Amino acid sequence: MKASKITINGFSIVMRLATFLFIWWALTDGITSSWWFGAPAVLLALISSIVLMPPMNLLWYECFRFIPFFLKRSLIGGIDVAWRAFHPRMPITPDLIEYPLTLPAGQSQVFMANTINLLPGTLSAALERNIIKVHVLDGQKDFLGELEAVEQHVARIFGLSLNIPSKGQSNETH
Repeated sequence: MKASKITINGFSIVMRLATFLFIWWALTDGITSSWWFGAPAVLLALISSIVLMPPMNLLWYECFRFIPFFLKRSLIGGIDVAWRAFHPRMPITPDLIEYPLTLPAGQSQVFMANTINLLPGTLSAALERNIIKVHVLDGQKDFLGELEAVEQHVARIFGLSLNIPSKGQSNETH
């Protein structure tokens, strides 16, 4: 059986509406007379959120597959950063590397940049013209292979098939 994309467009809009309604209700302590002003405010917030971040299609089972990958990378990276911080010589060789993205411009690239920010030892410094600049603590490590692995996972979450030419040496096969 072939897995298909689960469209979250309608679901996303309903969830956003529910979230904005709840926020208004919480901010006003549930006072019903506030809805004369609150209803248009909630509607404006909903429209603004749809314009600024349109609903997207995701493969939810890939999101669940991403969690162990992300947790493993976070744990390994956290241990590495802690080791470097407590080491008497602080063995760091910071570097700013450029990684050409194969992901299409838009939400998938932003998701990747945000994921990189959450991994210890890396920070997305810039995202311009399909190139992401990443600040790393140790420029001698195989960060290109790590970034390829992250990009592949992000592509699968968004239902994209990428043919990434080998930019680095990946330590893990997927």
